[in-house]
Amino acid sequence: MKTKYLNNKAMMLRTIKCFLFTITLVFFVQSCEDRLDLQPEDERLTGDAAFEDPEAYQQFLGKIYAGIALSGQEGPAGAPDLQGLDEGFSNYLRLYWKMQQLTTDEALIAWNDGTIQDLHGQVWTSGNEFIRTMYSRLFYQVALCNEFIRQTSDSKLDSRGVSAELRAEIQTYRAEARFMRALTYWHAMDLYANPPFITENDPIGAFLPPQIQRADLFEYVESELLEIEDDLAEPNADPVTYYGRADRAAAWMLLAKIYLNAEVYTGTSRYADVITYVNNIIGAGYSIPDIPYFHSFLADNDSNGAQDEVIFTIPFDGLRTQAFGGMTFMTHAPVGGSMDPSNFGINGGWFGVRTTPTFVEQFPGEENSADGRELLYTDGQSKNIASVSTFTDGYAVAKYRNVDVNGNPGSDTSGDHTDIDFPMFRLGDAYLMYAEAVVRGGGGSMSTAVDYINQLRVRAYGDTSGNITQSDLTLDFILSERSRELYWECHRRTDLVRFGQFSDSGVWQWKGGVQQGATTESFRDIMPLPATDLGINTNLEQNPGY
Repeated sequence: MKTKYLNNKAMMLRTIKCFLFTITLVFFVQSCEDRLDLQPEDERLTGDAAFEDPEAYQQFLGKIYAGIALSGQEGPAGAPDLQGLDEGFSNYLRLYWKMQQLTTDEALIAWNDGTIQDLHGQVWTSGNEFIRTMYSRLFYQVALCNEFIRQTSDSKLDSRGVSAELRAEIQTYRAEARFMRALTYWHAMDLYANPPFITENDPIGAFLPPQIQRADLFEYVESELLEIEDDLAEPNADPVTYYGRADRAAAWMLLAKIYLNAEVYTGTSRYADVITYVNNIIGAGYSIPDIPYFHSFLADNDSNGAQDEVIFTIPFDGLRTQAFGGMTFMTHAPVGGSMDPSNFGINGGWFGVRTTPTFVEQFPGEENSADGRELLYTDGQSKNIASVSTFTDGYAVAKYRNVDVNGNPGSDTSGDHTDIDFPMFRLGDAYLMYAEAVVRGGGGSMSTAVDYINQLRVRAYGDTSGNITQSDLTLDFILSERSRELYWECHRRTDLVRFGQFSDSGVWQWKGGVQQGATTESFRDIMPLPATDLGINTNLEQNPGY
């Protein structure tokens, strides 16, 4: 189902050099990050010239979507989007995964690259290069979206004599670009709270972006999503054409996400709105497939039935989306010790990521749990983590495997790159969000919430033996169930912050930089703005505590 989308992306990659000069100018406006750069391939080309080809609109949109999966123009290395950190490390999804997972009880890493250990230890500073490069990647992505929106205004299309038929397509593309910008600003709001802010209406050139406060950015993201809703494709309108692209349900899911966390972002709860938009999603035809849980994270998860649950995905293909970030990282890094790489469809493990005892203990029976979501590898691994740098200290996680349901490896015969699509939004999360909003007083039906949870648990257990009743449905249960259902899918940090268990509550091994774990300062619920940007942009004020 993803072939057409990925063919479009391959075509985009062949022509993206035409846009480099324009994007370079916009990026310097956005980031104020003097250590990161883009090199224009041909300075004679401008944004207007690049759009003389009618196919350029689809190709540039492809670059925006590819910005989550890829890290440059060639891949897996060469012509990176950002300079200043290794290209593999600077991948959007890889960085976002580290922010959301390595900072929590679900993951830690054996490597000692730069300041990476500070993430799990929660002892980072404003000079942390991973936090800085995540920030820069976010605003590079915003710059791409802004330029596309700028180049698709009515006046621009009039000046190029764009046909009515193409204009109708561009209207949808433009809404998708605005969705992608809203998604990126949500990540910025969630991680950094009060980032710089710029849109297509701001000037290009020597310009220092103003800072926006978190509550104001919330209102902006909300308004953007509400405005574009009708211009996006209907849910499930054409799975072939729209696989990997944002439709109306993706916008509903993002609205539900910001409403679920509204009390953190603005101080005012919006749980009734969560239920409204989750109900929209649930009524749009998605379903929990009748397949084992682990099938949703295999190389054929675009066609083995798992796709019936997915609301918005980031497609990966071992031949067309080659980068040492994203799913390549998430598949290779957890493999080591006595694990056989061929069982994971890869050419070798990276001996990096595993999990903490706190996560293991979420499952009844731990590594012997009847819950099929428990995908732990324990042979030669100890549950206890005496040494962070020793891969065999800590159970390994075998969630992502680059093989299909029959055990056949992915398309890249080298074993480097994977075909696993990343499920950014899926129905299981929507069900859990509904249940949480009900328990938090947003309305809805408690019995319906229990039914939704039990649909997930029937898939997990293979029968009704794991089902719950209304008395089981508490906030503590929901937080644990979210971990069991959604681990390593980039939700945990946001969840722990919302539940008040990220920093000054909640302890797991090596949090605080000590083996037994420790609480940390509450200001760490928000990441620092990078010191390098503060040194250039005088409009910015550092987040409290840093």
